[in-house]
Amino acid sequence: MRDVDGRRLTFHLAGINNQNFLMRDEETGSYWQQISGLAISGPLKGRQLTLVLSDELTFATWKAEEPAGTVLKDVAKYASEYEAKDWDVHMARRATVIQFPEHGMQARDLILGIQDSGASRAFRYDRVINEKLVKDYVGDQAVLVVVGPDGQSVRAFRDRIAGVDGVPDFYRMTANKPSPVLMMDAATGSEWNFQGCAISGKAKAACLERIPMLKDYWFDWRNYHPKTAIWGNKTR
Repeated sequence: MRDVDGRRLTFHLAGINNQNFLMRDEETGSYWQQISGLAISGPLKGRQLTLVLSDELTFATWKAEEPAGTVLKDVAKYASEYEAKDWDVHMARRATVIQFPEHGMQARDLILGIQDSGASRAFRYDRVINEKLVKDYVGDQAVLVVVGPDGQSVRAFRDRIAGVDGVPDFYRMTANKPSPVLMMDAATGSEWNFQGCAISGKAKAACLERIPMLKDYWFDWRNYHPKTAIWGNKTR
């Protein structure tokens, strides 16, 4: 959200800080870090923008869920300056100014980062795609990281069902043909879809709480989350 204390701010790209965008607002001249939404200098230094929940979806999945949704149109006069569709392939080979060769991670390894209740955790994107359903913790909070029916889209949820004590155990469902059912929980025997809602069983119509998740390069996430844990390590 770009409102602070009831004032709507207008942001512009101002530069790069440790290979992460810096934004500057017109109204106060404060500088804001892209990844965290934190003002790092200027009159609003220390203030925090509110993160808007977003998805890591393929266009096909988004369009199926939001058939009336609109898409930002290219600006014709700047079309030649846009990155190519395979920009990520070229970017993966570029060197980085900072590196954190920890836990077998390379600087440009893609991760899915979750920050919650003062803790942060990185999930290797390729491993999540292979696993399809990841049950883990971010700090003391139980979370689910779920891959959609298309095998590419990913969402994260808090692993709690309203009215059910403890952390429910979810299992990935397999199907020979496309199905809205992705998971079943052992506590209620309910079937759940990619939107995190139960479509059958005792919990029918209940929905899991979505939590923000960021797809990022390892070096960037690690730089701004120095105490991050990594999914797959023995310690949480």
